[in-house]
Amino acid sequence: METRMKTPTDTPMETPGETGAATAEGADAPRPGTRRRRPPLGSQRFGLAIAFLLLVAVFAAVSPEFRTLGNFFDVTRQVAVTAILAAGATLVILTGGIDLSVGSLVGLTALVSVAASAHGLPPVVALLLAVAAGAFVGLVNGALIARAGLSAFVVTLAALTWLRGVVYVGTSGGAVFTKDAWFAFFGQGAVAGVPMPALITLAVFAGCGLLLRRSVFGRHVVAVGANAEAARLTGVSVPRVLTRVYVISGVCAGIAGVIVGARLQSAVPDLGGGYELQAIAAVVLGGTSLSGGRGGIGGTLLGAMLIAVLVNGMTLLNVSSYYQLIIQGAVIVAAIALDRLRLRDGR
Repeated sequence: METRMKTPTDTPMETPGETGAATAEGADAPRPGTRRRRPPLGSQRFGLAIAFLLLVAVFAAVSPEFRTLGNFFDVTRQVAVTAILAAGATLVILTGGIDLSVGSLVGLTALVSVAASAHGLPPVVALLLAVAAGAFVGLVNGALIARAGLSAFVVTLAALTWLRGVVYVGTSGGAVFTKDAWFAFFGQGAVAGVPMPALITLAVFAGCGLLLRRSVFGRHVVAVGANAEAARLTGVSVPRVLTRVYVISGVCAGIAGVIVGARLQSAVPDLGGGYELQAIAAVVLGGTSLSGGRGGIGGTLLGAMLIAVLVNGMTLLNVSSYYQLIIQGAVIVAAIALDRLRLRDGR
């Protein structure tokens, strides 16, 4: 599910009602003055799939527990939060932006949903309140970035900090608990044997995929990332597009927060820390460029699965949590370095 806008030096920008993005293959056609073609996204995704299968094979060979059906379902639960956050982050990064606030926002929305459940509100209401809180924070971030012209990095880094402060205040530095079994279903339940978090993840990715591939808004997202000024000249409301992608990112964080809160049946001050970097790594590993304008949602899911399998395998092998942090950090650096290499090869 990848699209890429041609730059204005290739062809004139299409009107908003037309297909605003070329396929990866079409966008990689030779151009005058180009020394080397950027590798198609399909080949990048194939390489990622090979790396994923090799990682699975290694862990399956050295850990009998890794091969069990129970562990498979554990992985699907573990990947859910990172994958859902990464789905929202894909849209943000496609516009050339960044959202560092989603980890702290997971903590806040988990607190909102757990507190609502603890006060006797129905699980669906708790879910809606968490999603609304996520959307509101996304709206604030988007407005500051798109309307006030502030740096996405600065705005979302500040949000990462103040949101964490709000969670500390809301929990009084302790923990908030709920015992609602129906609320727990969002994070612990299953439908026909399939974990509920996995089903929610698939629904989120299906929605984001349709949004990117089948809507005018999706084409505008790619257009803004490829060349915001050219998109503006064709009638695209760049501020509106930017605001909406941050709202979507906030909604995804709200859904992820509910899953975490329902799984743990509690919310603590540091909940969600580090998820923002895992989400960004999944997006970049999946082939979406940090510079915007090129990428897709399918590779993001594969990137999130690779990270989840890596963490799960290391845990089963009793790798120290300290070393796990080092390895995860190395994966993030490798993902960013890979993106830089892709950009260099595309010049």
